[in-house]
Amino acid sequence: MASTKDMRRAELAIPYVDPPKKGDEADMSSTMSSTMPMAAMFTRNRMIGWVSFVFSLQSWLAESPEQKKTASTPAYMSVFMSLMALVVTYFPIFMPPQVKGGTTSVPAA
Repeated sequence: MASTKDMRRAELAIPYVDPPKKGDEADMSSTMSSTMPMAAMFTRNRMIGWVSFVFSLQSWLAESPEQKKTASTPAYMSVFMSLMALVVTYFPIFMPPQVKGGTTSVPAA
């Protein structure tokens, strides 16, 4: 019959230590947060604009001190760019495009 005694030895347990991160690793989150606002502005897609805002906000909040030192542009600039992308996508609601004065008829479906 197997004994119910715990056979593990606590003094032999080695605690886990995260390996140090290399500075030259590509950060996919910051890449997405800097390219998605441009995609939202080009396509004028509001959903891409909101996703870019969330991505850039997350990358700004998760920015490490090492990333702050080595990054060429600060993370709050990507938040600003995503806000500008939202402004561009919602701009036609507040200032609709002008219709040319030459045609008054509705185009056929």
